[in-house]
Amino acid sequence: MPFTPLHMGPGIAVKAVLQSSFSLMVFGWAQIVMDIQPLVVTLTGEGHLHGFSHTYIGATLLALFAALSGKYLSEVGLHLLGLNRQWQVKISWRVTLLSAFLGTYTHVLLDSLMHSDLEPFYPSSTDNLFLGWISIAAIHKFCWYSGVIGGVVYYIILGIQKFNKADFKNVG
Repeated sequence: MPFTPLHMGPGIAVKAVLQSSFSLMVFGWAQIVMDIQPLVVTLTGEGHLHGFSHTYIGATLLALFAALSGKYLSEVGLHLLGLNRQWQVKISWRVTLLSAFLGTYTHVLLDSLMHSDLEPFYPSSTDNLFLGWISIAAIHKFCWYSGVIGGVVYYIILGIQKFNKADFKNVG
């Protein structure tokens, strides 16, 4: 899978369902963190393309890093985007950890379905039991469609919530 963007599709779908109980920014940061090792290997030509970072142990460690750094990066990012002007938005640790772990674990799973060099259960096993379960084209479609459908659902829910708040204010 190309670096990071396609991994965001399932994250957008999760955001649509979980709303404020999930941080798409932390999830996205976890995707970036996951792809640092493959990027370095691609640029230098040295190392294992999907090495330790693409194991579930590596993903666990990277999720902790992504959570610790991503919580604050996301809050600053929201401020810079003008969505957190008074610094009133604080992403809870529960939301941060959920988002980071979903980010890294889904990353390993999706890449395991298509990359033969992954060893997701290393060191207990070097087998990639997920390889070839579904076609690469189906994986790409799933990521695209989940992102598009998730985005539409997110904005429908957001619109309904705004309508309900406006309607409630007009009652009295």
